[in-house]
Amino acid sequence: MSTLVLELRQGDTMVVNGAPIRFRTKSRIELTAHARFLFGKQIMRPEEADSPARRIYFALQSAYIGTDEERAEGLAAARDLVAQFCAATTSALAREILQRALDLAGSDQCYQALKLARRIIRHEDAVFERGDAA
Repeated sequence: MSTLVLELRQGDTMVVNGAPIRFRTKSRIELTAHARFLFGKQIMRPEEADSPARRIYFALQSAYIGTDEERAEGLAAARDLVAQFCAATTSALAREILQRALDLAGSDQCYQALKLARRIIRHEDAVFERGDAA
């Protein structure tokens, strides 16, 4: 069994299997079993989901680290949001990336899907000249 070692700063937040954890001190942790987790800048707060691509990311995030009910709802929301985005974009590459993200999320590989969603956020930010690209 492989392990993953993470170093987190004081005040960092990490979500493990749906439970948010805030670190009061600088910490080094070791995950020794499979866990659904995000930390630091990977975690998007609801108020940050203020564009179509960010709403897709947030829905996929819920599908990854939410409770069982939230995960199902997140995946359904991601499907709807991706369909809307694909209908509105002229980018064939963006549509392809989003379809691949949905395929990954549907096969329980949401972390990889989130990485693809970040690419779409960067694309959207470039198109709309938004300065705070993910």
